[in-house]
Amino acid sequence: MADLRVFSLKQVSAHKSKDDCWFVIGGKVYNVTKFLQEHPGGEEVLVEASGRDATRDFEDVGHSPAAKGMLDNYLVGVLEGFKGVASVNKQSTTSSSKQDKPAFKDMPAFVIKEEKPSAFIRVLEFLLPLVIVSAAYVFKSAMKEPVLSS
Repeated sequence: MADLRVFSLKQVSAHKSKDDCWFVIGGKVYNVTKFLQEHPGGEEVLVEASGRDATRDFEDVGHSPAAKGMLDNYLVGVLEGFKGVASVNKQSTTSSSKQDKPAFKDMPAFVIKEEKPSAFIRVLEFLLPLVIVSAAYVFKSAMKEPVLSS
């Protein structure tokens, strides 16, 4: 923890804009300004949570292990009174022409393939509304009072 600065919540609260976005998760302070445009949930979500302790917000979303692993790339310090273990994940900065972005880990993905409904279901989906409308018309017609001719 020697490499990490200690911040007060008041100091963190000064970083709550799109150009300077910090927040606290689990007692650790993160600067996610460079990640805003890449966040799958949109940058607004991060800006809204910035400048405060966003631990509950982060945990409620149910982030993947890969997303949680990415946090280390944005760690800048700890909150006053933090008692846990924290370390900075220093990426090698050898001469490369890559942008200053963290490497993304592969995440498993799956596609839910919707099966086509059976022929019976397709016919039923077509006929059932017609039957209901016809029944309503017949019921309405039967309830009318007969017109007496003079």
